[in-house]
Amino acid sequence: MPTTRDWNAASYDRMSAPQEAMGRDVLDRLDLRGDERVLDAGCGTGRVTALLLDRLPRGEVVAVDGSAAMIAETRKRFGDRVEAFATDLLDLELERPVDAVLSTATFHWIPDHDRLFARLHAALKPGGRLVAQCGGAGNVADVEAAVARVGHPALAGWAGPWNFATPAATRARLERADFTDVWTWLQEWPVAPENPREYFATIVLGSHLERLPEADRGPFVDAVVAEMGEPVVANYVRLNLLARRP
Repeated sequence: MPTTRDWNAASYDRMSAPQEAMGRDVLDRLDLRGDERVLDAGCGTGRVTALLLDRLPRGEVVAVDGSAAMIAETRKRFGDRVEAFATDLLDLELERPVDAVLSTATFHWIPDHDRLFARLHAALKPGGRLVAQCGGAGNVADVEAAVARVGHPALAGWAGPWNFATPAATRARLERADFTDVWTWLQEWPVAPENPREYFATIVLGSHLERLPEADRGPFVDAVVAEMGEPVVANYVRLNLLARRP
């Protein structure tokens, strides 16, 4: 499974209000004085980055994402107020360590969580905190079932793009990476998108569509959305992570 992929950044920015709401919930768990240096790991187009920046009037924000299109949108939004660059989180290297790492809606796109947590541990100062959320075990199971019912030869035998881990496995991986004060738990978060077709095409099924012939992509999205029933609700299950580098 690739660790990075291209995105339609403009569409993502229009459709990602649910991800921003989830991000606000995660950010509320990160206590800040206002002068820290914080990494937004998987910043997307910068919607949650903006909320983080508001809480750091005397601090610094480093924003990274695997998509160059997302980073271009982030740079357009913030200019030189944010240090933003494209990188695979599995290869993350920072010139200076950070006081905290914030991440939302990102880790489930990354296949190797052991290496991911090792890179984030290395990016943190001693005492630095990791506050994150991603898709966890059971996330969008209803969408996966709809995709399976629709079917497509190009998807046959493919495990899918996501790594939805359990709290127990995640806790063990964080502890192997030498994090302490580890807390992990699941949180149900149903999402009823205002524009189901665009939301599914951009936010949910983008990696699926990349594997399909172009002529099949629109009909595939329509078929999956139809399989979701009315009203269209995607049953998200979020995996929350709190940890500290000793």
